[in-house]
Amino acid sequence: MKKTIPKKIHIIGSVGSGKTTLAKELSSKYNVPFYELDNIVWERHKSGDIRRSEEERRGYLNTILNSEAWIIEGIHNEEWVTNSFHNAELILFLDTNYSIRILRIIKRFAFQKIGLEKSNYKPTFKVFLKMFKWNKYFENVGKPGFFEKIEVYSNKLLVVKNRREIKNYFHF
Repeated sequence: MKKTIPKKIHIIGSVGSGKTTLAKELSSKYNVPFYELDNIVWERHKSGDIRRSEEERRGYLNTILNSEAWIIEGIHNEEWVTNSFHNAELILFLDTNYSIRILRIIKRFAFQKIGLEKSNYKPTFKVFLKMFKWNKYFENVGKPGFFEKIEVYSNKLLVVKNRREIKNYFHF
């Protein structure tokens, strides 16, 4: 019997956990649009990014949430994202090993600098260093805070630690 894939998926995890890669893969495989929370926070311009107001973020996110199907991914679990967790059929937490995330941050920066990987931001050394800081913060503060908040949605939460667990769930 073939498993029905949820039409509304929220993927959360730290920097380098594989959120965007998985969102793109699921989007392509199941023909469901995916959205990066960073692009909801930031209005992207060639001259530089502009942070959207909280009202603009909520409006943009609610427009996405009102659509028939979506995959939303990002590290954010602040109050403005709560409606996404509420409306999701599946909340997928990528609990990728900390050292693997460190290696992915390094690999991503190198690939972005030589032009093999596109980014929504300018890959500066300052941003590169911030990614380590954000990764550590997520591990020590964000992750415990997420599990505290998300308890109300535990019936639709799936925590995965590696690619094999993802493949087993989605059958690919």
